[in-house]
Amino acid sequence: MNTLWKSLPSDVVPDVVDAEPLSGGAVNDVWRLTLADGRAYVLKGSVEAPPDLFPLEAAGLRALHERAGIRTPQVFEVSAHHVLMEALHPRPDTDEFWEAAGRTFATLHTVRGDRFGWDTDGWLGLLPQENGWADDGHEFFAEHRIRRYLREPKVRRALEPADLAGLERICERLPQLVPTSPSVLNHGDLWRANIVADPAGEPVFLDPAVCWMWAESDLSMMYCCDPPPDRFFRAYEEISPLPDGWRDRMPLLHLREHLSVLAHFGTYGDTVARVRDVVRTFS
Repeated sequence: MNTLWKSLPSDVVPDVVDAEPLSGGAVNDVWRLTLADGRAYVLKGSVEAPPDLFPLEAAGLRALHERAGIRTPQVFEVSAHHVLMEALHPRPDTDEFWEAAGRTFATLHTVRGDRFGWDTDGWLGLLPQENGWADDGHEFFAEHRIRRYLREPKVRRALEPADLAGLERICERLPQLVPTSPSVLNHGDLWRANIVADPAGEPVFLDPAVCWMWAESDLSMMYCCDPPPDRFFRAYEEISPLPDGWRDRMPLLHLREHLSVLAHFGTYGDTVARVRDVVRTFS
């Protein structure tokens, strides 16, 4: 990583005096670079990343900001191996912050699309996120968020034939399980670790995997993965009310994340058990 930041243009990051490792998940290295004049940047990179991963991440951040007006990090440089962004602040764990984050997230979901998908495939971790266009959200979720992962070798090794058959039944039953909803702009990978704060303490959204999809599918990550206080969801509904029963559907719509974990890491923690719980409940 030292070589990586030394390869950046000297007029962008001259005189790095400190490099602090940050949490970057299981895929990338992330560092906070401090310059001699006190300026700070965040450098996220990996020599193993697919060549379009960071350019697509930067494009996703730009889409969230330009289309929905929500705060995302300013990007200073992007290449096949890194993205250089503004350094931000840790997220304050206060009721006021979570309410602001809920309202901001809801604002994102007021931006409507006319189809489901995106104009290019993206990445979720180190595996492609398929975003092929569909006119029907149930078809899109079945094909590109469930069946897409059932082809992955690690998923097929982790799950038994009965599990796979149950997931296929869920795909067929989606129109009965999830109410028809419009396509809206999705962050695509939003959980609490992907929310930080700007200098004024307002929410900033990181690491998107953007697409046009249901609001509920986007919300499921926040609800099921280390959820924030309920004030977040109440504030969200002030801006963008959800259909009755949405909380009951969150585990179903979170299937994408469980299957992605299995596709990356194979049998991991209680992920297989969680998939089986969803199959028992919804198939």
